Amino acid sequence: MAGITSRKMKVRRVISWAVLGMMILLPSTLTTAQSADQNITFARDILPILQENCQDCHRDSGIGPMSLMNYAEVRPWAPLIQYKVVNREMPPWHIDRTIGLQKFKNDRSLSDEEIAMISAWVNAGAPEGNTADMPAPMEFADVTAWSIGEPDVVVNWEYTVPESGPDQWGELYSRELIGKMQNGRYIKAIQTRTVDDASRRVVHHALSYATKDRTQPQNDQFLVEYASGKSAEIYPGNSGVLLEHDSEIRLSYHVHPVGVETNAKIQLGIVFYPEDVVPEYRRWSKMLGYSGTLLDIPGGEVVRNDGYVYFQTNATITAFQPHMHALGAYQCLELIYPSAGGTAKTELISCANWDYNWHTIYNYADDVAPLVPKGTVGHIISYMDNTDNNPGNHDARNWTGDGRRTIDEMAFSWIGWYSMTDEQYLAELERRNALNPGLASSND
Repeated sequence: MAGITSRKMKVRRVISWAVLGMMILLPSTLTTAQSADQNITFARDILPILQENCQDCHRDSGIGPMSLMNYAEVRPWAPLIQYKVVNREMPPWHIDRTIGLQKFKNDRSLSDEEIAMISAWVNAGAPEGNTADMPAPMEFADVTAWSIGEPDVVVNWEYTVPESGPDQWGELYSRELIGKMQNGRYIKAIQTRTVDDASRRVVHHALSYATKDRTQPQNDQFLVEYASGKSAEIYPGNSGVLLEHDSEIRLSYHVHPVGVETNAKIQLGIVFYPEDVVPEYRRWSKMLGYSGTLLDIPGGEVVRNDGYVYFQTNATITAFQPHMHALGAYQCLELIYPSAGGTAKTELISCANWDYNWHTIYNYADDVAPLVPKGTVGHIISYMDNTDNNPGNHDARNWTGDGRRTIDEMAFSWIGWYSMTDEQYLAELERRNALNPGLASSND
């Protein structure tokens, strides 16, 4: 794949909801559902929802700001919980449910019915109900457990971030795997994480690569990106990322001081396929649709940015992960299919609201993962909100442009995909059409 020319287009401060999506989502179905049952209780109805969707983060030592394990802990937060779930800010799943594909492997959003039940419970005064109705407490994995399971190998890095000063970028290398693999191994799942809260506060991002020659970083194999809220990457069962033997692991870091000297600790965990397994497809991940230095975001304005990437081979897109900074508001992935002389067909695949605290990767379900014929152009559409309406804005009076600092802006997507031969593509397209003609993304 290779990037092609990008362009930008400014839009007015007031953005059409039809274009940008509803920043505050208030489904009309909620009103009806809220009035349907006024006997909803915490013990019988709400606690099971919290157990399944919230408590993994909202518990002692979890990453959530408060514990939601029992009624005494939940009741003071009931109005805020209602606001967060009705507006689909929590659980953190920011895909626009009105546009594009909606089947994902890692969907952690609440259903409309669950949201309606929580809202109705709060409106009724948040009653506890009969404690005998409460389900048994759930047992959660230790907060230090890997979400990919126990890794086959863990690579560790440490870097001391000073108390104050400018953002810092650099490279750290590990020879952890040198001499440990006779042949290359295919990665089945991979996860980068910060070891503790102190590290999480100072690490803006951390990109890992496999390198054979430190003097030729442009040839390195990208492995995985870490940023706040980023979950693990677990690849489709027919694909994997090749880690060549005797590769060093390079960590490209971006850290920022937070007022206290911090020993930032970062770990990379890798789960391999068995040594004798070669997946059908080699999986790739890259930042795509990046428009470089063309970002121009005046104070008090909302700006649209368009980036493009050309697919030189047939492909299956397995994952979509928006990337912007504090001014980010909304991003879409559109496919522009090759045209045989007529008007090009376009398809809006996914759109997502943006929250800088949650760099969520959206892994498509296997039966809907977009099929891309060679010659397709991927179109990344990003909106940056430099107004007082953006709660993450530093100062809406200031112009902001492209840059690497936390207070600068970026606009691109991390896209996961694997390439396909013509035969593989046509076979998968035929299989999809046999299941449901509407699911296959094609230009036929």
